[in-house]
Amino acid sequence: MDFARNKQEIDIVKAAREFAQKEFPNVAESCDRNEEFSPGLWRKACKLGFVGVFVDEEYGGAGYGFQEHGLIAEEFCAADGGLGAAILANTFAGALLHLFGTKEQKARFLPPLVSGETTLALAVPESGAGSDVLGLSTAAVKDGDGWVVRGEKAHVFGGHAAESLLVLALTNPGSSGKDRRYSFLLVPTDGPGIETRKMKGKLGMRAAETAQVAFSGARVPADHLVGKEGEGFQELLDLYVMLYATIGAMGVGISRAAYEEGLRYTKQRLAFGVPIFSLPATKAKLEAMATMIRAARHLCCEAAWSVDRGVKDASLSAMAKQYAAQTAVFCADEALQMHGGYGYFEEYRIQRLYRDAKVIEMWGGGKEIDETMMSNALR
Repeated sequence: MDFARNKQEIDIVKAAREFAQKEFPNVAESCDRNEEFSPGLWRKACKLGFVGVFVDEEYGGAGYGFQEHGLIAEEFCAADGGLGAAILANTFAGALLHLFGTKEQKARFLPPLVSGETTLALAVPESGAGSDVLGLSTAAVKDGDGWVVRGEKAHVFGGHAAESLLVLALTNPGSSGKDRRYSFLLVPTDGPGIETRKMKGKLGMRAAETAQVAFSGARVPADHLVGKEGEGFQELLDLYVMLYATIGAMGVGISRAAYEEGLRYTKQRLAFGVPIFSLPATKAKLEAMATMIRAARHLCCEAAWSVDRGVKDASLSAMAKQYAAQTAVFCADEALQMHGGYGYFEEYRIQRLYRDAKVIEMWGGGKEIDETMMSNALR
């Protein structure tokens, strides 16, 4: 592996950083305060080609890989975690469609997603089954030439504004293997039998709207089955192997922003007659943060590099995501501590980074699930 970024990667980072640092601050505070996303910002990101860069060119994407996707994720979340998450969450459902959809499905749904004409969301968790995917109860029953969906999903990132949902539903309850009972269905949100409700009061990532979705007999055409019937659980695991590097890169972005906020503040804040940056205890904290950020970035890059070469290494992906999440939480906590009491007020950005960091540990499964994936590789 060459650790030096090539020209294409340097250009992507530069463009993503310039866009995020110019556009995000204009709406970040209001979106966080009001718990709402900016559709205009989403469309700008799509227009400039930042959304779905891993999508093949024939479906409107750039034809890059998850390495480049991770570079964008870091820059977006370094500018603002909530806004970065809101933009990237749409691509998670797109990634599953890109992986397992038919040519017809990809040709129909991916180009408008990449261009910003439509939005998708991944609907997996339920109130009674978060990381316990094999305990999901939302069910889809065959009826004539389609499916009828009943049940409820919760914590759906981007679900309130999404025009379609990729729903993991129980389709084969009689299968002898629990992992062969689920399938993904693409469900439009504007039809009868489906209701979305915005979940409010989140601690962090407040600019990324989260929804609860109720299905009361929503009808789905037969050709909206994505992937193979009964293979939804394995398809979800394959998706997470690909996306954990991206989620980790989001954590690296938040970590970097926290480090930069701490560095800036400690150079300005005087204590004992000197800037607190000059104190050995402060420098030790900053050194630890910088070391962890670099290590997390390399782990995420290696995981994305492996995915782009067709290697499915669940343990490596889990390591990358979990270590980057721990780094985000650690850096945000240390940077807030450097701010003292001021860091606890809205006037200082560090409080938002502190709130945003925690969800990285829980996204795509709690850290206990990540640890299980890592331990399964031990021999």
